[in-house]
Amino acid sequence: MNSGRLALLAVAAAVSLPAPALANRESEALRAKASAQIFNLDRDLAVDTFRQAIAADPEDAGAYRGLATALWLSITYRRGNMTVDDYLGKVSKPTTAAPPPPAEVAGAFRDALDRALAISRKRVEQNPKDADAHYQLGAAVGLRASYTATVEASAMSAFRAAREAYDEEEQAMAIDPRRKDAGLIVGTYRYIVATLSLPFRWAAYVVGFGGDKDRGLQMIEEAAAYKGENEEDARFALILLYNREKRFDDALRELKVLQTRYPRNRLVWLEMGATNLRAGHVAEAVRLLEEGSALFANDLRPRMYGENAIWALKRGTARAWAGRTADAQADLKQALTIEGRKWVQGRAHLELGRIQLKAGNKAAAKPEFQAAITLCESDNDQVYADEARRLMR
Repeated sequence: MNSGRLALLAVAAAVSLPAPALANRESEALRAKASAQIFNLDRDLAVDTFRQAIAADPEDAGAYRGLATALWLSITYRRGNMTVDDYLGKVSKPTTAAPPPPAEVAGAFRDALDRALAISRKRVEQNPKDADAHYQLGAAVGLRASYTATVEASAMSAFRAAREAYDEEEQAMAIDPRRKDAGLIVGTYRYIVATLSLPFRWAAYVVGFGGDKDRGLQMIEEAAAYKGENEEDARFALILLYNREKRFDDALRELKVLQTRYPRNRLVWLEMGATNLRAGHVAEAVRLLEEGSALFANDLRPRMYGENAIWALKRGTARAWAGRTADAQADLKQALTIEGRKWVQGRAHLELGRIQLKAGNKAAAKPEFQAAITLCESDNDQVYADEARRLMR
């Protein structure tokens, strides 16, 4: 299983933000508060709140895992690979190496995760028939797999951790079939395995992974309907996988729930617009992207790397498809001047080329397509590079 597929798991499974783990009520309440802060993009606040939860109960594995999750997300946030677009193709794995995470953040992540793993393993050893203990251990090991795949880019190490996470969550469901929350990681792996090429799929079967895309999606849907604390993680997973399956209206339904619950999450607004665009709902995409841009214009919280460029690209693309050429060109040219990922710049050139082609100006379109090919290929965005090459012909 390659690191690109495991990177998909990282976003889809979302390593299950902490569920009840025999914590005291104060720690449990603080963890719930911190989880809501993460979903509202208040990551720094979440880190502080998870640390308060640890202080309230130093034996709460969920609090340590929550802290590790918040720290891991801060790393991916800095790298700018937290959108659905990053995981629809291969752009989650750019051709240029990402900078290493800050040493203090990586160290704090390892310390928190090691503590979560130690507490969870002890619980399993003390009571092997405790479904929640297996669930907690599987979620912690799943977080290790996600971090290893997305930050350390070590496919083999991630694969080993992923196998253990899968086994622990299956064990939790075997002990207590009501634990649908344990199906989030199992279902996500089933989906991923089913999408592998035949040799990799057989290798995954041999070491104990299950396949079946439909069953995998069903398990994630059941986790989203289950009133556990990873319900929201399951919804985010479904948004990504529904987009991959071109079930855009289903993805929009989940996004609407999250938009209502977490109104401060700019990326949910961005994904609402982007998913409407993929679905061909151009007018709605324009409305959402324009309203979202205005709503969050004065949001001074740190932004994801390249986030402003993505907003400009998506809004410009929607306006171009709506026939608002002048506004679209302004947005797309702005996307080229803002710091961001190469695939974003490549797609901006692609849309500018389309505009020129539509106007009958082939001479002006050609350099835009050439730039799109170069930039998209430099960031592993081959689908859009191929589209630019097709249009240039």
